[in-house]
This record gives sequence, structure tokens and C-alpha cells, in this order.
Amino acid sequence: MSALDSSSLHQLYQAHNGWLKTWLRTRLGNASDAADLAQDTFVRVLAARNVEAIREPRTYLSSIARALMIDRFRRQAVEQAYLDVLALRPEAVDISPETRLLIIETLTAVDTMLDGLGERTRSIFLAVQLEGLSYVTAAERFGVSVTTVKKHMIRAITNCLMLAQG
Repeated sequence: MSALDSSSLHQLYQAHNGWLKTWLRTRLGNASDAADLAQDTFVRVLAARNVEAIREPRTYLSSIARALMIDRFRRQAVEQAYLDVLALRPEAVDISPETRLLIIETLTAVDTMLDGLGERTRSIFLAVQLEGLSYVTAAERFGVSVTTVKKHMIRAITNCLMLAQG
């Protein structure tokens, strides 16, 4: 990072960090989470290396912070669903904190990947994979041809493989 970039980032932080934390606190209801997300927002700005190009700082910062909030809410929802499933198991499950974190990160990545598929592809993929529908039955359910089901499955499986390669 050049001295100019560093100076610009420092000025951006000084001018807008307080505002951003307040903006986040009103949405999250928690000062600690707001401070964490504000910090993460400025880390993203640092990584983007585009401080000099920012013309509307509050719009830019709130856009990054909003995306980070969505990611946090999605992760919390995935983690809660995982914990709910664990609670339903008859036997206790002893999972190390490291393994639990890895599972949550993997589930969050899968959730994000599924969300990016598009509604029809996601629905077909989940019906075939989770409900065990045949391609013919899926085609009938969704009112498409078997060839279309195959195309959606190829798209979804390709995304799964790309996720696995990481």
C-alpha cells in the first residue's frame, strides 16, 4: 500500500468509522457486533485498494457493511439449523470446536452456492438430491423436459465440484 493510499484510508476511517458503527448498531441492536462489522468493512476497503476512487464514502461503506450483515445473518441461520439438527439426534455428539467451525463454514459455503444457482436450478437440484426424485419425476413436477432437468443438474453439480475444489 502506498503512503497516499494509507493516508486516504486513515482519513476515510477517521471521518466515517463513528458514523458506520452507529449505522450498524441501529440495524444490529448490538454495539459489539456493530464494531466488528465496521472493522470488517474497513478491512474490505483496505483489500480493495481503491480508497482514492471512492466518491460517496457513506454509500460505499454502507453497501459493504450491508453485504457483510447479510453474510453474518446467513451464517447464523445455517449455524442455528445445524444446531437444531444436532439437538434432534438421540445420542450426544461430541464435536471439537475446530470441526464444528469447519462444518459451519462448509454449510455456509454450500448455502451460498445454492443461493447463487437460481431458483429453478436450486429447486430441481434439491428435489433430486434431497427428496430422491428421478429426473423424470422432477421434470413432471417442474413442468420441464428431462433434458432441462439434466441441464440444471449439470449446472448445480458443476458448482458443487467447483466449491469442493475450493
